[in-house]
Amino acid sequence: MSKDNESLHYMDEEARRKKKMKWTIGIVAFVIFQVVQALFFVLVIMKFKSPKFRVAEFEVQTLTVGTQASPSFAMTFDAPIQIKNTNWGPFKYGVSTINFTYGGVQVGQTIIPKSKANFKSTKKINAPVALSSSALPSSSNLVSELSSGIITLNSQGEIKGKITVMFMFKKTKTSQMNCTMAINTTTKAVQSLSCK
Repeated sequence: MSKDNESLHYMDEEARRKKKMKWTIGIVAFVIFQVVQALFFVLVIMKFKSPKFRVAEFEVQTLTVGTQASPSFAMTFDAPIQIKNTNWGPFKYGVSTINFTYGGVQVGQTIIPKSKANFKSTKKINAPVALSSSALPSSSNLVSELSSGIITLNSQGEIKGKITVMFMFKKTKTSQMNCTMAINTTTKAVQSLSCK
């Protein structure tokens, strides 16, 4: 083999080796890209979280309280319910009930109709509420609370539904509400509200 032929053969081998290297680098880069994409999808998009279910601050519409001799209260307001969905898919939930209690005794409730909270958004519902202390036992703390001018109420509820991502992946999630609110009987306003 002449030197020219040897040189051409060597150049062909070198070109083939470089081409093979480029293909290998391309395939490895593509595989790495696919793995990163799959990890992002699994860790971020497919991470289903329970929506947050809360009562926001509200204005008391009517509030009447009894006397020391005959302690009682009756109250009406529109409860602004918020269902915050942080998932990458809509949250479709069924009918739910929110119970309002005083000292562990139910004093009223409201119904949340079935609906949907869109992805990365907060569904807001105004639910009418009427509370009455008529079911409270005579041993309750109502006398001391009325003399202090503050009524402490709790709201509890559970909302259950399905989150759907990319029209295929579905997961059932349940969200709990547990809020405590202090109502000032003098100003007839919410003095404080906290939810867990």
